Amino acid sequence: MAKAQTVTILSPVNGDVIALSAVKDPVFSAGMMGLGFGIQPSSGEVVAPVSGKVTMVAETKHAIGFTTPDNNLEVLVHLGIDTVDLKGSPFTVQVAAGDDVQAGDVIATMDLAAIQAANRQTTVILAVTNASDKLESLDVATGKKVAGAVTATGRLNANTFNAKRQNRLPKAGKYDQLAADIVANVGGVENISSLIHCITRLRFYLKDESQANDDVVRDLKGVIDVAKAGGQYQVVIGPAVTDVYDAVIKQIGPEFSNDSETAKAVAETAAAAQRPTTTWGRVKWGISSLIGVITGSMIPVIGLLAASGILKGILALLTTFKVVSPTAPTYVIINAMGDSVFYFLPIFVGFTAGKKLGADPVIMGIIGGVLTYPAIVTMASGKATSTLLGMGINADFFGLPVHVASYTYSIFPMIAGAWLASKLEPWLKRVIPTVLRMIFVPLFEVVIVSGAILLFLGPIITVLSTGLANIIVWVYNLSPAISGLIIGGFYQVLVIFGLHWAVIPIVANDIATTGHSYLNAIVSATMVAQGGAVLAIALKSKLANIQELAWPATISAFCGVTEPAMYGINLKYGRAFVTASIGAAVGGFLTGLLRVNMWGFTGALIGFTSFVNPKGLDFSFYGFLIASAATIVVSFALTWMFGFKDEDVNAVKVAPKKRHLGEAA
Repeated sequence: MAKAQTVTILSPVNGDVIALSAVKDPVFSAGMMGLGFGIQPSSGEVVAPVSGKVTMVAETKHAIGFTTPDNNLEVLVHLGIDTVDLKGSPFTVQVAAGDDVQAGDVIATMDLAAIQAANRQTTVILAVTNASDKLESLDVATGKKVAGAVTATGRLNANTFNAKRQNRLPKAGKYDQLAADIVANVGGVENISSLIHCITRLRFYLKDESQANDDVVRDLKGVIDVAKAGGQYQVVIGPAVTDVYDAVIKQIGPEFSNDSETAKAVAETAAAAQRPTTTWGRVKWGISSLIGVITGSMIPVIGLLAASGILKGILALLTTFKVVSPTAPTYVIINAMGDSVFYFLPIFVGFTAGKKLGADPVIMGIIGGVLTYPAIVTMASGKATSTLLGMGINADFFGLPVHVASYTYSIFPMIAGAWLASKLEPWLKRVIPTVLRMIFVPLFEVVIVSGAILLFLGPIITVLSTGLANIIVWVYNLSPAISGLIIGGFYQVLVIFGLHWAVIPIVANDIATTGHSYLNAIVSATMVAQGGAVLAIALKSKLANIQELAWPATISAFCGVTEPAMYGINLKYGRAFVTASIGAAVGGFLTGLLRVNMWGFTGALIGFTSFVNPKGLDFSFYGFLIASAATIVVSFALTWMFGFKDEDVNAVKVAPKKRHLGEAA
């Protein structure tokens, strides 16, 4: 057994060392960022607490990270509390990421008076962010210390690092081994900056993508494929992604989740480093950032929208066939279940957009409640007394004529409001004394942001959103069949790069402004096509390992999630993706030609109720059946004849599978 070792950590500033539990920040004081201590500084000079490499300097200069060379201890020095809002003005940092430092070297200065003048606390916090993996214990000597004095001693055993990680798991889970293999083959914990996930993918931000072993990760049992886009190392998992994400976070620690302070600081630094300097580059970067914000705000509610859409479609069928009367209490109850997520969508999007943009999510949820307040909704439906810039004037505010729009089903006004709140909130915290913040920050934020949306942002965005929906309909009406052919044939290419999420808000806006979406109907055909292709492979192949993948992938594609079919089978064997795309083009062509419309989010075969017009069953439903049947026939037949044969499996080079304990030799 390896001999236990100790590591010493110096005080980064002059001052009074306090226990971490006494720090007035709930994330640090609860130990969520790891073991450590706080210092009430008496002067502003900051020194390196350990020898090693500087791994991170926050864009706002309030946080500096280090890694020690001998034991890979990760140490974070956080200058002040809530000082990220000060945009770096009180700090001067003399090191950069990649620099080597010795313990005691001067690395930064902080202007204590400026921090106090901004109503922020000057407490310096030191945290060992991978303490749960590295340290048996950390003994802290509290009291007066000078910068560079030994302040904490940690006991560690470097040879039991991996064993300790496994031992700290409360119970071996189904995905723990897969999670451990993924972490090891993306370069280890030390190569991970942060981790998020969407519906099917783990999205790693890695420090060095070249350290990841793509072939081994791709061939792990439970991994469908690997993709790289938007600065992310994406591991495609499929429907089990949430379970695998939880298993990975359980092993590497909560500090790597996207909500942690360390991950945010690393993301800020990475974003600053990657920000382009050319005009066109800045335009592309801005568009990419906007899509990222919209996508991040929408991902948590997509499942809810899909489920509600199915329920609303079922209710439409029940009323069409007179099983339920539209005036019956049964109808009202089921309709409330299906309609509530759409009606109160501003509340949910406000919460998720607030988290994404750094505003208080609870306050943003309340602002969403203002927009969906019944009296405001009633006011929006009132008769216009005049028009201004094409908007009907249906209310006034202190005599100022305004257009109050309906914000149920809306997305973009709340995202704009969250952006405004993310700028307003730090300013309010700077100018309002700490003792008054609890009451007056929410008060002013709700009043200002709600007023801005209702009086200015909302009407402008409503006009733009309506214009976007009208443009989509106009392009579609130029030639529905040709539009369907082109979109159907190439949409799944967007899925390959994870860019299809940029289309989701467009569909959501389309449904919010018009109540339906021709575009979503075409997208649905592409999902059916992938399912038809992989169904052909499932039936044709005699290989057990192919059938094991193909059957679940078929079900998944017909349920609207195509990544397992694409990455696990169709794209992997080349021609099958082409034949599926041809089937999708045919399906899109027929969907456009028959003018199939869609009133919900959920597509593919499982979303058949989304094609039922709430006003009564019309040809859209039958057009969906015709287009889907033709899509399955074409993609199935082409794949069966030209897209796949078992010999293709041997032609694909794969990395050798790693054997795990318990596997047969």
